[in-house]
Amino acid sequence: MSTEVKPRPSEEALAERLDDEAHLRPDRRIVVIRPATRWPRLDIRELWHYRELMFRLVWRDIVVRYKQTFLGVLWAVLVPALTTTVYVIVFGKFANFPHGNIAYPVLTAAGVIPMQYFVAATTSSSTSLTANLTLVTKVYFPRIMLPLAAVLVPLVDFAIGLSVLAVVMVIFGVGPTSAAVLLAPAFIGLAIVTALGIGFLLSTMTARWRDVPYMLPVFLQILPLTSGVMYAMNEIPEKWQWIFSLNPMSAVIAGWRWAVLGETAPQLGQTAVSVTVAVLLFFGGLAVFRSFEPKFADTI
Repeated sequence: MSTEVKPRPSEEALAERLDDEAHLRPDRRIVVIRPATRWPRLDIRELWHYRELMFRLVWRDIVVRYKQTFLGVLWAVLVPALTTTVYVIVFGKFANFPHGNIAYPVLTAAGVIPMQYFVAATTSSSTSLTANLTLVTKVYFPRIMLPLAAVLVPLVDFAIGLSVLAVVMVIFGVGPTSAAVLLAPAFIGLAIVTALGIGFLLSTMTARWRDVPYMLPVFLQILPLTSGVMYAMNEIPEKWQWIFSLNPMSAVIAGWRWAVLGETAPQLGQTAVSVTVAVLLFFGGLAVFRSFEPKFADTI
């Protein structure tokens, strides 16, 4: 009795067969497994396919954030309010930091709100892989969604915290003076891009070395001092302005104050330096994340 052995189809024939099946059943999604690319790119089509999972991840973290808390969402108001109060007393009254023509409480509140978003986004995204250990090791989904969701969640606190800034602006009679207010979301977008780039890098490092989250608070404690949260950036010597422009958050805060408070417009060259650094951080972090992504399940 003879057995006929069928030849193995070539890759070209297999690809043609998959294309035919896709045309016959366009509602069915066909997944072709290939080696993961290590180029710093975002697969928008794949992220869109998993958009419901993204929504679930974001909603889960928002619910957990306020579940079984005594004050609930009031924390999103109390934290920036108390921080602003401390900064006004310590740096405004005793240290007498420069603040230009804007009342110091308004200037400080406008710096605290975006900075606290950045700190929360960076902290959450840096541990996004280890905090979702079961998901990473058990099922497939775009791993990049974890730091992305971690960066989006603090936007809720940011939106709620804007009420603190609004109250301080009303008390001191300060408000937008030009159409520059329309650019305010662009500066928050710069903060999101920066936090996401750092999140890609730190989440990859945290998956390998668990002591990375312990070093992060040291960096975040000095960040407000180099970002202009407690003072007006245009009031310090110009050489320091250029040095601090290597920190993208300095452009975020200066631009945010210009758009919302009518403060002095940020220097174009310094802003360009900050944007360039933010873009390099984003694509550099994405490249590192993509390079180590195939090993996450084994090293985490």
